[in-house]
Amino acid sequence: MTWNWQLKNWPNFEYISEVLLPYEKVFLEKSGMLYGSMKHISTEGQDELKVMLLSDEAFQTSKIEGELLDRDSLQSSIRKHFGLKSDKGRVSPAEYGISEMMIDLYTNYSSPLTHEQLFLWHEMLMNARRDLQNIGSYRTHPDPMQIISGSMGRPIVHFEAPPSRAVKKEMDKFISWFNSTTCERSGPVIKAGIAHLYFESIHPFEDGNGRIGRAISEKVLSQYLERPTLIALSHIIENNKKLYYKSLHLNSKEIEITGWLEYFCRTILQAQDYTQRMIDFLIGKTKYFQRFDKKFNDRQRKVVNRIFREGIEGFKGGLSADNYIKITGTTASTATRDLRKMVDLGALRKTGERKGTRYYLNL
Repeated sequence: MTWNWQLKNWPNFEYISEVLLPYEKVFLEKSGMLYGSMKHISTEGQDELKVMLLSDEAFQTSKIEGELLDRDSLQSSIRKHFGLKSDKGRVSPAEYGISEMMIDLYTNYSSPLTHEQLFLWHEMLMNARRDLQNIGSYRTHPDPMQIISGSMGRPIVHFEAPPSRAVKKEMDKFISWFNSTTCERSGPVIKAGIAHLYFESIHPFEDGNGRIGRAISEKVLSQYLERPTLIALSHIIENNKKLYYKSLHLNSKEIEITGWLEYFCRTILQAQDYTQRMIDFLIGKTKYFQRFDKKFNDRQRKVVNRIFREGIEGFKGGLSADNYIKITGTTASTATRDLRKMVDLGALRKTGERKGTRYYLNL
């Protein structure tokens, strides 16, 4: 099997610009709309949006790699990094590390990409790991760096990266390309897509390449827009990660990558749409509390705040009476009265009957 990095014209990727330019145009239009929508949110709302998006991105980029973290801990950690009030205690090293990386990406997006920044991100991600030979540096092990699936006896090799001895030279070229290639020549989404595939093809670290590769893509877009992108890239990828891995695999053997870039452009636009939904959600939240807050008792207010913390989707499957009791510590009869009153007010909408009864915020 011959991989892209073994081809004569590596890493001079080829693509059909005419196919991709419409995506670039829509990206810029959506970016303007997102920026304009932000002006309709209060300072507190903008802080909440940052926390929600960064913690969700931290959660989803970890989930893509099979690592399930605690959402509340991620939000708490990110709130602390921004100097905001947090009611959560100690967080795990993994949650603290990915939060640190997301904050660094948000804060230092405009700085040139360097080996040192990548090493710092890797140290953050591998916080408290003891099973790796190289943390905060490129891999040095002599074994092939392969992405495989299947059984131990019959492994399927999906990709093999350059040997460890070649990584430093490859990363020197990658960083030089990243810092010297202007988006005016290629377009920001095209450059972000190439950067991700290029980095993943080198696979320079023992672990964490996917999370760092996605962060690199967001750094490209932030540098072009001259502000943090705050788009839900990993959220969209996680929704269909089989397609993500399939697209990477199909474009790991050739230099012509129009197919990968089409997939990546569509993903970026979907990520922008999700961010727009989150902004609309926060605007709706403000109007919701203006309408209902004074009509709620402390139990009802506590439950509503808890639902809002779950984000756009709310509780998976809706709020049940049992959820209400667990959150408030009240009795079943009181929970029933509280929920009935909230439905009568129009604050909640009710679906189902008896044990199947569920409640949703009526935004």
